[in-house]
Amino acid sequence: MGRLVERTVRFEYPADLRAGWHATMPELACVANAVSLMMPYLEPYVVRAVREALPHLEPELAAEARAYIAQEAQHHTQHRRFNTLIAAQVRGVGAVESMLRRTFDRLWRTRSERFHLAYAAAAEAGAYGVARWVERHHAELFRDADPTVASLYLWHLAEEVEHKSVAYDVYDARYSSRRALGGAMLVSIALFVVFTFAGTAVGLAHERRLFHPGSIYRLCRWTLSFVFTELPNMLVSVLPGHHPSDFSDPAWFDLYLVGMEGRRAA
Repeated sequence: MGRLVERTVRFEYPADLRAGWHATMPELACVANAVSLMMPYLEPYVVRAVREALPHLEPELAAEARAYIAQEAQHHTQHRRFNTLIAAQVRGVGAVESMLRRTFDRLWRTRSERFHLAYAAAAEAGAYGVARWVERHHAELFRDADPTVASLYLWHLAEEVEHKSVAYDVYDARYSSRRALGGAMLVSIALFVVFTFAGTAVGLAHERRLFHPGSIYRLCRWTLSFVFTELPNMLVSVLPGHHPSDFSDPAWFDLYLVGMEGRRAA
């Protein structure tokens, strides 16, 4: 996708936005909301890890890392605003957020710089996998979604594709252990699963679809699809000799960012 661009965005949500913002698949809103809840805790963690590595980086990589930090700061700022709307409607969101805060605070206090950077690289590999999966299914997923909320997620995923290599390059510039990277990947996957499950369950309970057959079917179908198509790529990301540039980017997100910038300029 080329050099990173720092974009300042702000999404204005309708006053009557519902937590279940998808007209025909509210369970998708529940999953997406659960992922959004992680962003104000996960992304500051990875930003801090990369920022603390800046003095040790070559100038060109340091410049890319600063642009990456700027993009990630925009992400968690916009998700925090969105999450405030969800928390005002959905009972239990506060408890999930509290668990997230304690988890990432503990990770920072108890783990090494190497782990922090490895976790950042692993989390970005996961985000890139989500972007690849969403690109293949975006017509189905967002057809009946609130357009502003859809824009929030598609913009975020497009920038994840754009900066897919930065955290990996920062880790590689500081450390070379693939064992540490593999361990961080397993922790990253485990936390993603736990908090996605917790946030989704809270959302489904709010929508009164916790045991709805259609919702359970779609959630299982999406999960299996992701596991079989993208989880192997995430695991490949920790192997010796691999670099994120070995993957072909989904071109649709590049076009989405071009269109987004065009609309802002108009």
